[in-house]
Amino acid sequence: MPVVSLSLPEQMLKSMDEIQSAVGFSGRSELVRAAIRLLLEDTRDKDSLSGRTTAVIVVGHDKDDEEPVTRLKHRFEGIVKTHVHCRFSHEDCVEVFVLDGEGKQIAAMAKEFERERRIRSVKLLRA
Repeated sequence: MPVVSLSLPEQMLKSMDEIQSAVGFSGRSELVRAAIRLLLEDTRDKDSLSGRTTAVIVVGHDKDDEEPVTRLKHRFEGIVKTHVHCRFSHEDCVEVFVLDGEGKQIAAMAKEFERERRIRSVKLLRA
């Protein structure tokens, strides 16, 4: 199996070690392979969306990083049926988008959020 070198922030390594211990992965490589498998499966799911689709996108971000949320909400306003903003703490916000429209557009919106560096987390859930 080929070896791939990665540079990761210290906090990410700490979190990986905690997951490794809690879930029972034999090492970091096993954990990274599992994470990549999940990413590949998630990407395939998004790429297969087509036709009329109803879905929810949940986005987590810092309170000071509203710009990408606002920009993408307006860009995809044709499929956004409801948008809810919730501030969980002094620093943390969550956005919930209820979407209805062409599956390819819904997948495109999720992918655009995932590309944004200032967005912490993105989850697409099909109804």
